[in-house]
Amino acid sequence: MLAYRHAFHAGNHADVLKHLTLVQVLQHLNQKAKGYRVIDTHAGAGAYALSGRQAQQHREFDGGIARLWGRDDLPAAVRDYVDQVRAFNDGSELRHYPGSPELARRLMRPQDQLRLFELHATDHGQLAGRMRDDARVEVRPADGFTVLKAQLPPPTRRGLLLIDPPYEIKTDYPRVLAALREALDRFAECTVIIWLPQLQLLEAAKLPQRLKAAANGVAPKGWLLARLSVQHPRERGFGMLGSLVFVANPPHTLAPALRQALPWLAATLAEDERAAGWACETSG
Repeated sequence: MLAYRHAFHAGNHADVLKHLTLVQVLQHLNQKAKGYRVIDTHAGAGAYALSGRQAQQHREFDGGIARLWGRDDLPAAVRDYVDQVRAFNDGSELRHYPGSPELARRLMRPQDQLRLFELHATDHGQLAGRMRDDARVEVRPADGFTVLKAQLPPPTRRGLLLIDPPYEIKTDYPRVLAALREALDRFAECTVIIWLPQLQLLEAAKLPQRLKAAANGVAPKGWLLARLSVQHPRERGFGMLGSLVFVANPPHTLAPALRQALPWLAATLAEDERAAGWACETSG
């Protein structure tokens, strides 16, 4: 099984797709004055030093954010995302990478809320320290799959749920599906972003279709499924070929933005000539 702890993969191709999507959704939510709540079920440490031991182990950011850093031909959605990473680095060279919690916090307004859940003791400690002085943010050492009853619907009935588990055990796959069903049952209008690894594994291959089926007829704004592939399938069937994001109740601006960005990203981030691939489908 994949064991996907954020710190080892900070800024890689999967983060590019996930965080580009997150930035687009948050920017859309900001167009209305009423506050919203962001819930991150597997928040990690919040941000990462790319010079750190974990990030340096495989330097996956070299195949992700680093390939975008000096470019002046970025598609609009990619530019929005890179601008957030650049601002986190104070406009200087690429030294740090903001995880989903930091990206959300930077884009949120005073009336918005951020609820972060992380079980890993070290990551939780770093996350809590980072967010300690922000009154909009609550950090809890809890299993994010178990908190939806308490968090949904938010008081303003505007919300974004990010589900991004490590997929280190097979039960993560059915728990992701169950979490989507519970979220939509409790708050049908909730925007839900689910990150998925692209693997040569039965559970990973079946989950996108199961998520679509769970959202059909329940999510009033339908769903979106986007894929970014950077490696071709391997004979032994190991390794992550790319990643996907599933979005229930996506903003109407998301599909056009991704369809412009994904072909460029597929060509730019591909790790071999046969690998470049992308898709973006919607229920509408």
